[in-house]
Amino acid sequence: MKLSKEEKSWILYDCGNSAYSMAVTTALLPIVFGMFSNVNSSMDLGYFNSIASILVAVLSPILGTMADYKDKKKRFFIFFSLIGVIATASLAFVAPASGQWQLLIVFYILSVIGFAGANIFYDSFLVDVTTDERMDKVSSKGFAYGYIASVIPFGISLLLILFMGMDKSIGYQIGFIITALWWGLLTMPMIKDVQQRYYIEPEPKPIINSFKRLGDTFKNVRQHKVVFVFLIAYFLYIDGVDTIIKMVVPYATSVLGADAFDTFTLLGILLVIQIIAFPCAILYGNLAKKYSARTMIIVGIFTYIISCIAAYFITSVWHIFILGALIGSAQGGIQALSRSYYAKIIPKEKSNEFFGFYNIFGKFAAIVGPAVMSLTTTLTGNAKFSILAIIPLFIIGFFVFITLPKEQLEQDDPKGLIL
Repeated sequence: MKLSKEEKSWILYDCGNSAYSMAVTTALLPIVFGMFSNVNSSMDLGYFNSIASILVAVLSPILGTMADYKDKKKRFFIFFSLIGVIATASLAFVAPASGQWQLLIVFYILSVIGFAGANIFYDSFLVDVTTDERMDKVSSKGFAYGYIASVIPFGISLLLILFMGMDKSIGYQIGFIITALWWGLLTMPMIKDVQQRYYIEPEPKPIINSFKRLGDTFKNVRQHKVVFVFLIAYFLYIDGVDTIIKMVVPYATSVLGADAFDTFTLLGILLVIQIIAFPCAILYGNLAKKYSARTMIIVGIFTYIISCIAAYFITSVWHIFILGALIGSAQGGIQALSRSYYAKIIPKEKSNEFFGFYNIFGKFAAIVGPAVMSLTTTLTGNAKFSILAIIPLFIIGFFVFITLPKEQLEQDDPKGLIL
């Protein structure tokens, strides 16, 4: 499938912000956070992940509704991308020796707001850059190339960390700078080439009217069964996905112990996940064309259930490598196809508003998982039980999701799907 210029530029942004997701959320920040002598446990990071998710969830539908007006989407996208890039770079200036972990968390929360806020508009641009028929593949390629591209800045950071000393913070701090520069650079094509094609014409009192439209949509969304049911299912299963992404490092460290393997090995495992996720995300997109996105999302859910069960029994570093490969095989596919599935069942001229709801369901879900893992560890004193605590979310999400109709039925009856 030959990509258009707009599709390529849209995918390049995924290549940029995936470096943040890899380096900051999953790898470098948890390690740096654990270097502060006045921090009780690296698992406490789950609480701060939940705080950041609450802030993003509250903002998402409001911002999305306002951005549906003509020429507003890109402005919001640029604003939040800039916040994310600057906050990520700022993480480099808070050294563990300072003991100011609170300042590190402030910058981290700001970076999460920038990252997630920009993603509302980035995801909604999917309806502007491609057609319904190409959405599954374009969305999958975004995640796939994002995974493999993020290996470049992360690999450079990893080499610097190895050279400067795994137990010293300076390499990790430089890694934050490299990540911010990479993210900012690959945002440029998106700003230059991608345009908002679907929108609502400007009107008087846009802020007041945005809140009115948001209220009307919230009241009516339950009348549109497929959209509403999908959001409920998504809320449940994506919680587990996001939780594993955010908590894999603290979990592995807590279960096996800091002495079981060195930090370089752990970061190498994350690198393996990214590399495996690249072809698997593309494979999910190709299989979705043959078997439907709905079917492949179900495959992804079951892969995660198996991964959680397997994670309980890990006893060595090699188990982590195998588990990472299993997670990587489904991670990109389930995220990409969830995004494209949703994009096909919503009204394009209200894509920001609806992706605001998509984001709020996803982010409120991300509040539950990390907090449950941290709380389970605190109550039981055993981190291994925490991974089992998120399995019910996948199971319930699956049973809700299978009530959705097959995609050909959606195309035959669009009035039942969208407003």
